[in-house]
Amino acid sequence: MHKVDIITMGCSKNLVDSEQLLNQFKTHGFEVYHNPPQMHGDIAVVNTCGFIADAKEESINMILELCALKEEGKLKHLFVMGCLSERYLSELKHEIPQVDKFYGKFNWKNLLADLSSRFDESTASHRMLTTPPHYAYLKISEGCDRHCAYCAIPIITGAHVSRPIEDILEEVRHLVSCGVKEFQIIAQELTYYGVDLYKEQRLPELIERMAHIPGVEWIRLHYAYPTHFPLDLLRVMRENDNVCKYLDMALQHIANPVLSRMQRHITSHETIELLRHIRSEVPGIALRTTLMVGFPGETEDDFNELLDFVRTTRFDRMGAFAYSEEEGTWAALHYTDDVPEEVKQERLDRLMALQESIASELAEAKTGQTYRVIIDRTEGDYYIGRTQYDSPEVDCEVLIPKTEDKTLHIGEFYQVRITEADTFDLYGEVIC
Repeated sequence: MHKVDIITMGCSKNLVDSEQLLNQFKTHGFEVYHNPPQMHGDIAVVNTCGFIADAKEESINMILELCALKEEGKLKHLFVMGCLSERYLSELKHEIPQVDKFYGKFNWKNLLADLSSRFDESTASHRMLTTPPHYAYLKISEGCDRHCAYCAIPIITGAHVSRPIEDILEEVRHLVSCGVKEFQIIAQELTYYGVDLYKEQRLPELIERMAHIPGVEWIRLHYAYPTHFPLDLLRVMRENDNVCKYLDMALQHIANPVLSRMQRHITSHETIELLRHIRSEVPGIALRTTLMVGFPGETEDDFNELLDFVRTTRFDRMGAFAYSEEEGTWAALHYTDDVPEEVKQERLDRLMALQESIASELAEAKTGQTYRVIIDRTEGDYYIGRTQYDSPEVDCEVLIPKTEDKTLHIGEFYQVRITEADTFDLYGEVIC
């Protein structure tokens, strides 16, 4: 039996592809491993990320590391797929000939045929989950039509392509039958879902129909876009208890001059009004966002406006990064990267320090409150869980001390009273 190691770089959207490939290999009799601590020596597949410079470098380093193993005779075959090889296929073939074959973002199914097997389209959406068995990522579309000035995603993935609603719902039913209770809904851009297939935004309908499937306990939405946000989604979230009161929506900036250069097609006023409307329609919603500092032309006044916005809005969760020029994007072709690196880093540090203080205050306010918590794993003397306001791997966790008189079960829900809080974690005790 051949052994296959699949290494996934980058985002959860790549992870879904890897899980589908793992399932196909396993169905065809291969022994499969995901992100193993060391290679097993037969076949290795690297699913690469090509989004930003750091991610590209990480993917290249992993490929070169495996090439070294192959040259030492410790690995028989090496294949590369994903975003990096989609974007730089010819360059990679020339520069790294030790790789047996490169595949892009969309033709990786040919890998099975090249290994004398056939990709089974009838089970194309079936996956070997690499997450804990009670939750899964659910990809509802590929590509993006937004064309923000700084972003290389449309260059890599092409135009937005929605999956049919019935296909997605069938996958949800299958995953529920496998024990999945919690679904992280992902796409390059969620809110555009359905426009290509149905000539209108259909995300609210999709989520509402998903919420009515028996066994679906939690649905959490990632990677929304503020421009033309489908407001009926807020009704769906408010009326369905199993749609988490959580929204991940990257805003990038708030200063109008920066938003205009970024080609975000939204103004500061429109952004603030949208957030006000969301919080009004869904009381208690947890908002997560991503912001960028150091975009070409960003002034100190622009940055101070961003700081004031974060200070006033008080996001529950926030990530931020410094602008990095990506070749082929509008910004790379038309703007000068004129904010010095030390200024970018200083602004990033100030922004994250502000958010850390806000997050600490919001966490402290949860002390004494009771939340429904799902248990993900055990770690040392604690059970580790999350509330509906926390997505796996990126948000806060709830640490519950183990006791002799109470055994908690992975994948089950419990009512937990928060007894203590710090910036990144909550501590609690089970009350039922």
